[in-house]
Amino acid sequence: MNESSQNIVSARNPLAATVFYIINVLLFPVTLLGYVIWVGKILLAGRSSGVSGTAQGPLSVRWFEHNLGARQDEPANRLMLVLPGISPLGVWLAAGPMLLAHRLTGYVPKAFRYPFEGVVPPQYEASARVAFFDTAVDRYLADIAQFVILGAGFDTRAFRLPKDARVKSFEVDMPKTQATKREMLKKAGIDATGVTFVAADFEKDDWLTRLVDAGFDPGKPAFFLWEGVIMYLDREAVLATLRKIASTVKGSAVAFDYFTTEPLESRALYWRYARATTNAAGEPLKFGIDSAPPLCGRLAELLVSCGLSLAEQRTLGQETEGKRAWGGFAVAIVK
Repeated sequence: MNESSQNIVSARNPLAATVFYIINVLLFPVTLLGYVIWVGKILLAGRSSGVSGTAQGPLSVRWFEHNLGARQDEPANRLMLVLPGISPLGVWLAAGPMLLAHRLTGYVPKAFRYPFEGVVPPQYEASARVAFFDTAVDRYLADIAQFVILGAGFDTRAFRLPKDARVKSFEVDMPKTQATKREMLKKAGIDATGVTFVAADFEKDDWLTRLVDAGFDPGKPAFFLWEGVIMYLDREAVLATLRKIASTVKGSAVAFDYFTTEPLESRALYWRYARATTNAAGEPLKFGIDSAPPLCGRLAELLVSCGLSLAEQRTLGQETEGKRAWGGFAVAIVK
């Protein structure tokens, strides 16, 4: 039985769960101190550097998954602790009690299980989408030799590809965030020679032209990964990006996650807090797909209007008479 399988078994062990949470409760002051140091330094560094603060969230999730033995990602493990604004002391204090409890019990909390289990609440969206996108990457890159990560942030998937993989990888991102990432990759000793970096602002620049200038071949199928980005762009930029992807050759595909209009408009406490948090970080929520049921239909209509076809999707949130879905994961293809 491998480590991941052992963790799944332990996750369903009531005794292991009880001991795990007792340890965390007893050591909560240590965790709290760590988070205060960690988050405080992120906020201070983000304002001064111009680097995306929301880009660090997904990396944190993968760092926890790696150190809890749920998903191996050594590049994420190394990159996390060298980022500007990250306090290694804060991270280890915040994570220490959980990692200790895991070592003693084998238990993995729901937020960091891989794949994510059950209904996805909004606060676990970044965790749940990891397996969805990993599966899509593995499936499409088996036959497609161009891999483009749009709004890459601190994603490490391009650095986890097998050394003998015949895939040409590109990362497109905001200039400041990308420059910082490249510097930190060197600092962490991560080999980035197999990745071509393209600096572009989705709301201002023609990223596809810059991508082609950097060696991308629009005449060959490509797989685009667009994770944790759409909700922070204005509608015009979202539609323009989808149309640019649709202009590439038949057989290309894009995987992305999205919010509906619910997170942008809801008066619910969680979404009000989420909007306040992203506003404070200088990255407000801007775009949501029409939440009128069925969401699958609304999404398909939007994609068709941009020249794409919906191939796969997972709705997040309930669609009932009194409730509307708040988001989802999807894959669209160029036909």
